[in-house]
Amino acid sequence: MTQNVPPPLPTLVPETAPFSDEQRNWLNGFFAGLIALDNSGVTALSADQAVALLSGAPPGAAAADDDDGGAPWHDQTIPLAERMKLADGQPLRWKMMAAMAQQDCGQCGYDCKNYSGAIVSGAETRLNLCVPGGKETARMVKALYEELKAAPAAAAPAAAPAAVAAPSGSPGSSRDNPSTVTVLSRTLLNKPGSAKETWHVELDLTGSGISYDVGDAFGLYPHNDPALVDLVTKALAAPADFPIGGRTLHDVLTDSVSLSPAPDMLFQLFSYIAGGERRRKARALATGEDPDGDAPTLDVLAAIEKFPGVRPDPEAFVESLDPLQPRLYSISSSPKTDPNRVTLTVDTVRYNIANRQRLGVCSTLLAERIDPGHVLKAYVQKAHAFALPADPRVPVIMIGPGTGVAPFRAFLHDRKADRAPGRNWLFFGHQRSSCDFFYEDELKEMKASGLLTRLSLAWSRDGEQKFYVQDRMRESGADLWAWLTDGAHVYVCGDAKRMAKDVELALVDIVAQHGGRSGEEAVLFVSDLKKKGRYQQDVY
Repeated sequence: MTQNVPPPLPTLVPETAPFSDEQRNWLNGFFAGLIALDNSGVTALSADQAVALLSGAPPGAAAADDDDGGAPWHDQTIPLAERMKLADGQPLRWKMMAAMAQQDCGQCGYDCKNYSGAIVSGAETRLNLCVPGGKETARMVKALYEELKAAPAAAAPAAAPAAVAAPSGSPGSSRDNPSTVTVLSRTLLNKPGSAKETWHVELDLTGSGISYDVGDAFGLYPHNDPALVDLVTKALAAPADFPIGGRTLHDVLTDSVSLSPAPDMLFQLFSYIAGGERRRKARALATGEDPDGDAPTLDVLAAIEKFPGVRPDPEAFVESLDPLQPRLYSISSSPKTDPNRVTLTVDTVRYNIANRQRLGVCSTLLAERIDPGHVLKAYVQKAHAFALPADPRVPVIMIGPGTGVAPFRAFLHDRKADRAPGRNWLFFGHQRSSCDFFYEDELKEMKASGLLTRLSLAWSRDGEQKFYVQDRMRESGADLWAWLTDGAHVYVCGDAKRMAKDVELALVDIVAQHGGRSGEEAVLFVSDLKKKGRYQQDVY
């Protein structure tokens, strides 16, 4: 009897692509199912196109020497452990990239690919710049860096060209060469009854040398809360004027080191001083363990209080802390309105842990610890593929709930200044229409004037059931599809792990339902929008 043997899977991922055999087999099966290959003459994607689906590169584009092979781990919703599995068998350069937060936020001064490349090439020696990645990323990057240093010279990765931050000679154009700006004003955007506290902050750029484009982010160097600095100094049992490097302990704690979260090096320092059970716990915390189930809640003050009586030398203590990193905010203004002014839309972060209020270091600085005339160190972080279409006639669809509206306010002001004829559609949402409608008068005026062709709103707490921007998108699916067929570009700004993913799934559903495509074809359609720069995200 002749046994029916299923045909072998087609080879869509070439042998030269930098994947392990297991990864290549899985990807071949994935793409085969995705494009429904059969023996009926359906045209398959080329191998280059299959790999490009993962990277967003144009099909047929030649792979460069430092090509990441598609970077299937480049997705901020994938947990670190899973990202590292996807990068298993890859060169250290790509393992290092997989360890990053995958947000391409620019806070490190690079994107994820080029930060990892700069570390591997030796151009960057700071291993703790990936703020969104937190401790997990810092630990993994450090481990990979030790592996890199231990690699024999012949086996070490070749130094790959890495895009670095803006030239250091240009003031305000990089985190390593900030300029200074002056606070002009702050205005509360929420009305009474809101559960949120969001501020519209205006900064004066006059004399700073800073210039920007819509879509860019603005970096600010914050100061720690003085009350927290005093509590840390008291818990350390050290004089505030203790000399450290020509400065005082108080000044260093205020503007040079991070006081949250407690870094591994601090617990390592405690382990050198403590004895017995406390030494064991300190060592465990230093290696990422959580012996008491409280590790995620330990900022620097809580760490000191957890080890009473362990009082390190103030200089050693400071050296064990991470540097205070700048914070990035999407710019909500256009330089075409006023090149000497920039505005930000900032949510204030406050939360309670163990009967103590924790504060967002920069958001609360902007909300309550500065006044007009206050000077801050600042710089512009250029956008990574987040910009208006070059052709002003192209329609744009903007999806930005909460503070995600910031860059789209900038887009609209820019299009207004240019008298761009392209249509504009904004999806905005928040909790309550009565108190959380940011820039309400301004957006309604834009709608009345015709600048905003459509304004679609979604309020999650106004009714019995929660309603979000992705729900409003589905309601308007037929019109959204019509805009896409007219060549519209889609922009998304906001939360990376939930909102952005839900918006993308909604768009796939819309393409399938109103574009007459199968689910697989709809996924490919949205993927193609990304490759062509018609679907851009600024997520965090």
